[in-house]
Amino acid sequence: MTLASSLQALSITLTHCAKTWPDGSRALEPLNLEVRAGETLALLGPSGCGKTTLLRMICGLEKTDAGGTIRFGSDDVTRTAPEARGVGVVFQGYALFPNMNVAQNIGYGLKIRGVDSVTRHRRVTEMLELVELEALAERRIDQLSGGQRQRVALARAIAIEPRVLLLDEPLTALDARLRQQLRVDLSALLKKLGITCVIVTHDQEEAMMLGDRVAVMSAGRLEQLGNPEMLYRQPASNFVADFLGTLCHLRGGPVKHHHGVDSLTFRPHEVQLQAPGHGLAASIRARFYLGSHVRFELVLDDGQPFTALAGPDAPWQPGDSVSITLNQTHAA
Repeated sequence: MTLASSLQALSITLTHCAKTWPDGSRALEPLNLEVRAGETLALLGPSGCGKTTLLRMICGLEKTDAGGTIRFGSDDVTRTAPEARGVGVVFQGYALFPNMNVAQNIGYGLKIRGVDSVTRHRRVTEMLELVELEALAERRIDQLSGGQRQRVALARAIAIEPRVLLLDEPLTALDARLRQQLRVDLSALLKKLGITCVIVTHDQEEAMMLGDRVAVMSAGRLEQLGNPEMLYRQPASNFVADFLGTLCHLRGGPVKHHHGVDSLTFRPHEVQLQAPGHGLAASIRARFYLGSHVRFELVLDDGQPFTALAGPDAPWQPGDSVSITLNQTHAA
């Protein structure tokens, strides 16, 4: 049995957990949250919303306010020290040791736990194979690419056979193209491991690619929890809708005339652009060619701005007049 297949998935249950700083300010309002055994939960929200504080509470680096409890499976770990919780953590900067090679970095956590050299070597070998870095075992950290360093950090966190895996903005330091590829790789790795994982991110696409479920947070509160498709299609608030993609709002007489409602909310991909005379009258303010599609910034004749997406061959240019119809209509 490999190390990856031997990891036991545990649920994480937070009950009435809150965090108040010494000056009295609230980092986290009381919340209840369950991470199911074996799932990846993405904590999504803007900077300062409390998601990293929540992660640090699960890890044990921050204590919950009195009355809150944290359980791993049936075990109450609320007052358990971080090193005794059996948590694997990967922070933004990876915190790899530059004086150690790849294999030594991966085996470091095992070494300080007193694991014998034979077992340590076997586990490091398994981890190198898991993250596909066998050929780089002896390479120095400063000789690795950003993506390779990220995989070393993951391997080191997983090598200790953690009860849960916590990832704090693990892809933030990478360029856009590499982030896109590593999201795919990381998603596949987490599914292969089957370990319970909580990942913090402010990137909507990253959360939706990696999370089996996504918890959207704002100002220390849990706004909504659900799978990515449900959150996108059925947001519980305008904040959730806006944070999971652009949400457009239109209202007034022209909307009432063409759609029979006082106001509309819609996503840019739901807009169809046509020649003038077929729907709501608008004009193109800006055009951005993005390869797979074109993003248009438009304005209704009464001055209301909104966004639309069209195929890469869409011909309209700034200054053109168009008509718009919606694939779906939603009363605001």
